[in-house]
Amino acid sequence: MRAVSRLLAHLGAVLALLVLAAQPVAAQSILRDAETEALFRDMSAPLIAAAGLDPNNVDVVLINDPSLNAFVAGGQAIYLHSGLINEAQSVGEVQGVIAHELGHITGGHVISDGGGKAAQGISIMSLLLGAAAAAAGAGEAAMGVIMAGQQAALGKYLAFNRSQEASADAAGAQYLSKAGISGKGSIAFFKKLQNMEYRYGYSRTYDNEFYRTHPMTSDRIATLQDTYEQDPAYNKPYDPELEARFQRVKAKLSGYVSEPQQTLRAWPATMSGIPARYARAYAYHKDAHVDKALAEADALLAKAPDDPYFLELKGQILLESGRPHEALEPLRRATEKTQNQPLIATTFGHALIATEDPANFKEAERVLKAAVARDRRNPFAWYQLGVVYAANGDTARARLASAEQQVMSWQFPQALRSAEAAEAALPKGSPDWIRAQDIAMQARAAIEQQRKRK
Repeated sequence: MRAVSRLLAHLGAVLALLVLAAQPVAAQSILRDAETEALFRDMSAPLIAAAGLDPNNVDVVLINDPSLNAFVAGGQAIYLHSGLINEAQSVGEVQGVIAHELGHITGGHVISDGGGKAAQGISIMSLLLGAAAAAAGAGEAAMGVIMAGQQAALGKYLAFNRSQEASADAAGAQYLSKAGISGKGSIAFFKKLQNMEYRYGYSRTYDNEFYRTHPMTSDRIATLQDTYEQDPAYNKPYDPELEARFQRVKAKLSGYVSEPQQTLRAWPATMSGIPARYARAYAYHKDAHVDKALAEADALLAKAPDDPYFLELKGQILLESGRPHEALEPLRRATEKTQNQPLIATTFGHALIATEDPANFKEAERVLKAAVARDRRNPFAWYQLGVVYAANGDTARARLASAEQQVMSWQFPQALRSAEAAEAALPKGSPDWIRAQDIAMQARAAIEQQRKRK
């Protein structure tokens, strides 16, 4: 993933909610969660390989948006809306979407001249629902997408034409076939979109660019149905382990983004499965029912005592409930069992600092340095590392950590000041001194670019 613009108030959540800097239309946000990212990586890896791409170079990112949408943007990144995950009934449906979006990447559709300079990426899913998504590149330390939403004018932002959509459909079917994954999920997802067309009265008779240049869902279903039914993998069941993980993540996401009462209606106490307990744990935690949230977390751990994500959940509930000392044990175990997964390690580092015990700061520094070494694009980790440096009297590196966090949060004037202060205090020629110079140059370039836009 690329960098994000600013951290939201709820920085410590297991699903770390990060905000993309918004340009004229509407801000979007990224949900980062270790378990979700691991699932996306595993479910997309065979498709990415089938597309002839390097799985290490393709990101699948979760956007906090309730609409049924997905899009591709600058570089090799696929963005899935939380609403899409919520609507999908199986892992195969999401894999069908990913395969289609990979078709846009391999087809070179991300960079488009159809919508003019305003857009470099358009989401087929939003187009199918009568909306558009636009994205523009923003530099090395910025997200590959600035803005993507359903409210932009269709005529201005449409970027894919009929042939490109047909090409992405065909490519997606090819990638699913090569990966040995059934296309039933893809068909099921398109039928959901078709039902939305009927529900909202979309029609070919509408005189706008979308209906002139994009095939309707019914056309695509007919074509894809014929293609998929001839594939040997069509009747192959989905990977049961991936399916179980998907249902967990879906429930977890629902509990995190939905209102607590909505979650508790969907996952009542009469349901005792892992997804239901996951969802309720988040709902109770959001509603400040700490004992109930911990009871759900303990019930999950009773079923799987060494599950790192259940340990992470319990530690997070304790940490955010003002009990950081109690949070250390489950978070330490979660960090160890995931081999220092950066997001989990950052939460552990946060808990160590939150104890306000100087004896814990050395471990916090070690944990957080390891986290940013593996994932430099985590503003909250840099912020916490800066807190440790400052507590240890290392002002120069505290300012460098602040610069790292600020440049990813699009706070370029602040980043420039922090980087220049760090550069002045760090040993000349050292790696940290060079990094401070790089951030300062990047911030100056961004400030100049913003000035020219005015």
